Amino acid sequence: MKILLPIDGSDYTKRMLAYLAAHDELLGADHDYTFFTAVAPIPTHAPRLLERGLLDGYYDEQAEQVFKPVRAFADQQRWTYRTVHVQGYAAEEIARIAEAGKYDLVVMGSHGHTSLGNMILGSVANGVLARCKLPVLLIR
Repeated sequence: MKILLPIDGSDYTKRMLAYLAAHDELLGADHDYTFFTAVAPIPTHAPRLLERGLLDGYYDEQAEQVFKPVRAFADQQRWTYRTVHVQGYAAEEIARIAEAGKYDLVVMGSHGHTSLGNMILGSVANGVLARCKLPVLLIR
């Protein structure tokens, strides 16, 4: 099974990974995991002032800060995985990658805000649920 694991380096990512590791009867290590992160774009006027290589290096560095501890954890679990990062807005990019990559399942951590909080603040999880046509498992 191809499983997309959106991560952002937060405690909610750590909880999701710990839950999957503790409940290997759900998914186990025998699946094809993809860790995915979307790096927020810098302000629109800034790229005009920066070299493309410098900008790409910035996005790579931001993604690596998220991936490094997750790689260590996944290696301990003996999971087969790959990492993917893009520059963009998380909910949109998660749904786009999930469908383009023909994943079977998206598993992600959720803050578990109330409905009122989501209306005011928005929610990546809600955005993914609204855009994604494949199963999404939220871990709180």
